[in-house]
Amino acid sequence: MEYNISVTPQAERTVAETKSIPFGKVPTEHMFIAEYKDGTWHNPRIVPFHDLSLSPLALCLHYGQTVFEGMKAFVTADGGINIFRMQKHYDRFCKSLDRMCMPLVPKALFDEAMHQLVQLDASWVPDEPEASLYIRPFMIASEGRIGVKVADEYLFMIVASPAYQYYANPLKVKVETEFSRAAEGGTGAAKCGGNYGGAFYPTEKAKREGFDQVLWTDAKNHEFIEESGTMNAMFYMNDTLITPALSGSILDGVTRDSLVTIAKEAGIKVETRQVSLKELTDALEAGQRVEAFGAGTAAVIAPIEQITIAGKTYTCYIGEDAMMFQLKAKLNNIRKGLAPDTHNWNYIVK
Repeated sequence: MEYNISVTPQAERTVAETKSIPFGKVPTEHMFIAEYKDGTWHNPRIVPFHDLSLSPLALCLHYGQTVFEGMKAFVTADGGINIFRMQKHYDRFCKSLDRMCMPLVPKALFDEAMHQLVQLDASWVPDEPEASLYIRPFMIASEGRIGVKVADEYLFMIVASPAYQYYANPLKVKVETEFSRAAEGGTGAAKCGGNYGGAFYPTEKAKREGFDQVLWTDAKNHEFIEESGTMNAMFYMNDTLITPALSGSILDGVTRDSLVTIAKEAGIKVETRQVSLKELTDALEAGQRVEAFGAGTAAVIAPIEQITIAGKTYTCYIGEDAMMFQLKAKLNNIRKGLAPDTHNWNYIVK
């Protein structure tokens, strides 16, 4: 099915200076919006960015039916615009929607809306080594009704904002063994708003203690590493790239998947398995070279300089020759069109 997306361009167009402004505070000039009602999608359109009018009874405000994605577009070496791994992000978006009992967005609508919005606001994609256009597709339950129920009406929207380096410095993290991000059987594998709201308290508590983020452990026994803040956790030890295996409490990260694929193709040994806190502690206690980092769309790779476990602080390797930086360079070269895209990850906007 083809979707006729109406476009109302901004009357006076200017690109704001955004590099000095914190991540996510300056939107591009346009946004996409479509409405779900009576079992189908209506009125898909691109309009100038503006505030929403929403009923105070909207179910998203009361019962948490909110799902989002985080994607990026890049200026390629030949001057084109590349939306990275659009299919993978769409698939994950659909899985999250399904978990939250929300209607799926047809792929044709998702793709066309993404293409037209990025094409219209292409001048907002910064052309710098660490820069990109961050794209946020999301859906909220818009039906105005108090009552614990699955909504019958929704808004699907896409907004975007120029993005630069997410973390300016290597991270100092604390292994969290009191609070939990998610539990097996919960919504940890879905990219829904509640997962992030529930993580705020322990994260802010850690920040007051002098840490930048936390390393989450499993909810059952706090025995295994799961995620790093809002990112997937990855380690490079004993010439092996190690990352926790996906589960019902770990998000299927697109950057994680990309790095694992790139590492395997480079001949690097990769293990996706449970990573016990004891294994990590033993390696650090023994003075082994341990690289630890978070991997996610916003930060790409966030090196971890210090890990505090049960009150004791250990130092991780963040030298220029670290494997994580080599993997990041390979990933960036693919996204920028400087290396072959053998997996068809790049969606080029003409």
